[in-house]
Amino acid sequence: MQMPDSHRYQVRAVYCDHRAGDEAVYAALERATAPLSAAWAKLRQAKRIAIKFNQDKAPQQRVYYAGQRQQLVSDSVARAVLRLLRECTHAEIVCADVSYYTMYSGRTLEETTTLAPILREFDIPYINGIEPPHVVVDVPGGGRMFRHYTMVQGVIEADALVSVAKIKNHAYMGITGCLKNLFGLMPGRHPARPRHYYHHLVRMPYVLADIGRVLDPALNIVDALVGQAGQEWGDDASLARVVNGLVAGDHVIATDACLAHLMGHDPAADWPTPPFHRDRNALLVAAEGGFGTVDLAAIDWQSELAPQPPGTFFAKMTDLPEMVAGWRRDMCQQALYYRDHPTEFAPYRGEYILLQDGVVRWHDPQGKLEASRRVLAGANPERAMWLKFVDPDEAEGEHYEVYERTLAEIATLTRW
Repeated sequence: MQMPDSHRYQVRAVYCDHRAGDEAVYAALERATAPLSAAWAKLRQAKRIAIKFNQDKAPQQRVYYAGQRQQLVSDSVARAVLRLLRECTHAEIVCADVSYYTMYSGRTLEETTTLAPILREFDIPYINGIEPPHVVVDVPGGGRMFRHYTMVQGVIEADALVSVAKIKNHAYMGITGCLKNLFGLMPGRHPARPRHYYHHLVRMPYVLADIGRVLDPALNIVDALVGQAGQEWGDDASLARVVNGLVAGDHVIATDACLAHLMGHDPAADWPTPPFHRDRNALLVAAEGGFGTVDLAAIDWQSELAPQPPGTFFAKMTDLPEMVAGWRRDMCQQALYYRDHPTEFAPYRGEYILLQDGVVRWHDPQGKLEASRRVLAGANPERAMWLKFVDPDEAEGEHYEVYERTLAEIATLTRW
């Protein structure tokens, strides 16, 4: 029987004690994923499945609570995912990642690949997305922020993708789940864009919506055994949260909407409503563009877990709201200034620039920011700096109308 349009997506949350062994975790994951018929239809047809685990971290920065990783996918969940795919499909399985700590901190992949022993145990090849081959991919529908993105070819060529995330808040994006996990698949070396090009005020929520639409994981799983409130990293044990659950869904936006609800957040909320202190809700941005939904009533959503009490999960406010509002306004103004004065930037063709008050404060051909933008802002830290790759042909196809709309939205917030 075909599912009604009002319930095109399926998400399940099941109970699983955070102290459970491998067999119990596997049984819980099997129970969570069994009803996801659309996901299994794609996975069983696939000849090659790529998996993105939230697992990249330098060894000394990994944080544990009750034997579980507080911020990264646990061994027991990783084992359960790989076992389930091996038992239920005939596909070749590969793990793909683009290690931030290898690109920017001089670490080796063996050091930063937290799940390396599990991958060896299951004989899973690792695609190092830092290195070529990469491919430029068009966003279906033309994109919300850019028309094209450089992606890891091995991921694009896979027949299906699985995103395995961790339940936690994010100081910049409010929450981080299966959608934000996909950002870890973006190459970060020129001629691709450095991570901070996309991880940028105003751009980031729209970029995530675009990445989600391009990669469109067939199966989305959240390790909610133990998670973290406040922010995505750090070593504060008081931020640990025991949820005792697993979440699985057949659409990345619907899955994360249900995850946000379980965390005690409104999945339809938007900046400046908590936990979205710094920027827009990427889930809502995606849904507004026709990709997925944040309306729980439109999801076939069943849970063995109650939502966390309000305030259990929260995002830290790193800067005053009026400062953030000013930065967002400045970003938009600088982007539109750049669009409207192209000849002024011809001397910087092929370079990255930081634009502040219509003046280029920094430029570099590789986009390597050796200093914080807070430092580069000099005597005007309250004035934002907009990062742009200068290309008169605008091959990346940035949608400047996003900045126009954002300015108009900020203007309606009379308190700033």
